[in-house]
Amino acid sequence: MDAWRVILLPGIVMPAADAFANLLAELGADVDAVAKDLEVYATSTPPADYSLDVEVAGVLDTARARGWDRFHLVGYSGGGAVALAFAALHAERLQSLALLEPAWAGNWSDASTSHQALWREYVRLATLRPEESMPAFVRIQLQAGVEPPQPPPGPPPPWMAQRPGGIRAMIDAFLAHDLDRDALRRFERPVYFALGGLSNPDQFHEEAERLARVFGDFSLEVFPLRHHFDPPHRTEAPALATSLRRLWQRSESTRTP
Repeated sequence: MDAWRVILLPGIVMPAADAFANLLAELGADVDAVAKDLEVYATSTPPADYSLDVEVAGVLDTARARGWDRFHLVGYSGGGAVALAFAALHAERLQSLALLEPAWAGNWSDASTSHQALWREYVRLATLRPEESMPAFVRIQLQAGVEPPQPPPGPPPPWMAQRPGGIRAMIDAFLAHDLDRDALRRFERPVYFALGGLSNPDQFHEEAERLARVFGDFSLEVFPLRHHFDPPHRTEAPALATSLRRLWQRSESTRTP
């Protein structure tokens, strides 16, 4: 069997190689995987014309550079939002889609009142100073009562200086993007959604419920002890690797011409 071709997209904070190190170690030699950083960090500050289309183009460029006509796409948080945008625009390139708590899943009018309030708070947080916005950005994505993770000791890594600007740019990109629900309904490949049981349900559980009504072939897996900043690709990598392999195997039996 040929190796599975996979592109992994990280969240808005940690670089791809660090974010997916544990998962990559579990996937093994029969998986040809590339952990691709987000385009918002390709330059020292986000480009003035930054949008999700820029991220989608970056995924296409990565696939073309490797000579891949079709591949599996895995996206976490901000990378999950990019993966959704890619699936809506380039479904023909994907063999499967894995969403690990996407940070955003469309600006659709059927969002609940609590979900809309959550996004108003994201917009407000993006206007604050980094020392105020970053702790609040973490807390808002957790279930009430869940303690946020403590930052590692020592000075922050150099890439952390880019993150407040990247977060603001990506939030603006989400709000400006028209995610085509009809295109996603036409997506015929299998879709997997990993949900942390301790993440904010007004964001991630609602996304899972909404996308389950859109995608024709959708499976949800809940990791009860995980949350958005303690995700399964880092802390339950063997279990997630098993689930992804199951998804990729299933895609072989649901191939479209």
